[in-house]
Amino acid sequence: MRILLTGAAGFIGSHTALALMARGHDIVGLDSINSYYDPALKHARLARLSGNSAFRFAHVDIADAEALSSAVRGEHFDAILHLAAQAGVRYALQDPASYTRSNLVGHQNILELARHMKGLGHLVYASSSSVYGNDTAAPYSEDARADRPVSYYGATKRAGELLSYSYAGLFGLKQTGLRFFTVYGTWGRPDMAYWLFTDAILRGRALPLFGGGKLRRDFTWIDDIVAGIVAVLETPYAATEGAPHRVYNLGNSHPEEAITLVRAIEEATGKQAIIHYTDGPPGDVIETYADVTKASRDFGYAPTTSLAEGIPRFVSWFREYHKV
Repeated sequence: MRILLTGAAGFIGSHTALALMARGHDIVGLDSINSYYDPALKHARLARLSGNSAFRFAHVDIADAEALSSAVRGEHFDAILHLAAQAGVRYALQDPASYTRSNLVGHQNILELARHMKGLGHLVYASSSSVYGNDTAAPYSEDARADRPVSYYGATKRAGELLSYSYAGLFGLKQTGLRFFTVYGTWGRPDMAYWLFTDAILRGRALPLFGGGKLRRDFTWIDDIVAGIVAVLETPYAATEGAPHRVYNLGNSHPEEAITLVRAIEEATGKQAIIHYTDGPPGDVIETYADVTKASRDFGYAPTTSLAEGIPRFVSWFREYHKV
């Protein structure tokens, strides 16, 4: 397949690009390489992709409709994998407009691009466990209501799902939304707890731990997420009743408390954490817990990596990347 991949310099995007190319697919990758976190990390991820004849990169902001259209004009794609977004729950307290621009305007631009693209078979896009909020019974099922997100990030991701459903119904655009649950791993994001905690522990600094360390997250290793994405892309789109739009959870289906994450990092680093217990900012959910029954049934999705296995791998990479 020939695949248009947005967010190619991102954590999940760069890992997925490597996996898809290893399976014989061609990738055109787009990314704005914004400064939400250090662009040097994004360039380093891109460096892992460059030099492969199956990969071409274009520096594009998906919120700029004209630039987006120009970057792919005359190109043919079998599928679009749309992973670009303004990420992070807490940054929305500082700059909510960046989420509106990337996650709503940018998402709609991708939808509009896709509906005019001849021969396109499938649009797969990233959603988030943040759409569920705090009112959903665990484990979270895709059939549960998702209309009370506690973060603006979650609200924009749910809005993106609704935009996609509308385009599917109006224009017959085949789409699959993937709700990711707390993805972690090598080449990850510096704003995530596992990165921040590892950095603090290795450098002997205090780390803030919200909610008494009792907040629970369905930590999902990057390779398990990538395997799910690849399976969705490579499985022919099955006919559905009504609009050709569906949503799947991709998680580990095994939530752990934040204090368990800290203890795993302590074990992997051989150092003790200096913990500062504190109240978290608005927007944090109490728990995330994926019901992956549908993804397992339809795509054979089966996460295999526990937090105890994944964290040592991440810490080893982190030491090497930062020379700590």
